[in-house]
Amino acid sequence: MNIKSLLLGSAAALIAVSGARAADAVTVAEPEPAEYVKICDVYGAGYFYIPGTETCLRIGGYVRYDAGVGDIGTFDGAKTTDVQDGSENSTWFKNTRFTLKTWTGQETELGTLKTYTETRFNFGVKNLVTAGGDVDSNPAANKAVDLHFAWIQLGGLRVGKDETPYDQFIGYAGNVIQDTIIPYGIKDTNVVSYYFDAGSGFSGVVSLEEGSGANTIDSYVPHVVGGLKYKGDWGAVTGVVAYDSNYEEVAGKVRLDVNVTKELTLFVMGGYGTDDNLSDPTNAVNAHGRGFYKPWGGNWAVWGGGTYKFNEKTAFNLQASADDDKNYALAANVAYTIVPGFTVTTEVDWDHFGHFDDGTPFGNFTKADKKDSVGGIVRFQRSF
Repeated sequence: MNIKSLLLGSAAALIAVSGARAADAVTVAEPEPAEYVKICDVYGAGYFYIPGTETCLRIGGYVRYDAGVGDIGTFDGAKTTDVQDGSENSTWFKNTRFTLKTWTGQETELGTLKTYTETRFNFGVKNLVTAGGDVDSNPAANKAVDLHFAWIQLGGLRVGKDETPYDQFIGYAGNVIQDTIIPYGIKDTNVVSYYFDAGSGFSGVVSLEEGSGANTIDSYVPHVVGGLKYKGDWGAVTGVVAYDSNYEEVAGKVRLDVNVTKELTLFVMGGYGTDDNLSDPTNAVNAHGRGFYKPWGGNWAVWGGGTYKFNEKTAFNLQASADDDKNYALAANVAYTIVPGFTVTTEVDWDHFGHFDDGTPFGNFTKADKKDSVGGIVRFQRSF
């Protein structure tokens, strides 16, 4: 065998081996395409599809810091007191809050399936309570986690924890921080509600409710709320009525909203309720004839005010209120949006409380007592 034959044979062997190895080579699969989050614009801005589902999800919330001075955030006009020693708190009121919100939406054969949750994490300066025993009425009172909302809605049917439509359907008075100096409602309750749209601007709601705290139902008979609204380009007219099954009392509110110009909006809201069975000196909430749906003093109360937008960043808000017990209040603020999503609001509040009844666990006022107080609050809020 000569050198030439040896070389040719070796080359043929190498080619054969290389071909065999090529036939046995592992084929690497192409990478799967990444499944990016898809925008869902059916329910408004901020929603996206949960991957692998037809459910749209939105996540939002805010971070807020409040600092206030004076007699603000009080109930029945009494100063906020320290639970531990009963002394008046005459320094800064401070509270920091982080609120996390979620919304979901999905179309079904029975209508839109929606959920909403809101969880609030608070850090206040002290563990405080007001003269009415309501720690939530003071901005510095909360130091806890609060599941504020958690409801499911299919079509018009809503079940879960919500604000009563007695407040939510008609509106929350003005765009001021201290809008409940003369209180117009109590918010949280478990509900079974039905919302309906009658067309031509008309809508309504019927709600069966559990109440909360001392006003939780004490039998199988729920509290009942009903409401009707007409809304047009000019504004809206809304009315709500509520039956308190514990005390067999009725209360209602009527509200008018008017869009005067693009810059100026005004509102007025009046409330009236019976209180024959409400006076209960052993119950701090109902000691002055106040109830779940009639938290103001006496039979009637009124709230009014408006908002004027100077420009896209600056708005002036004003609210005045009064009730049958000669309690009066005034709140005014300027809200300035520094950058989109970050607003600073500075507010001044004044109130005059007419009289109180003796015999309550939280106060020693007499009908001859008069009280004027002034307070202020500054709020920094980043919403997202």
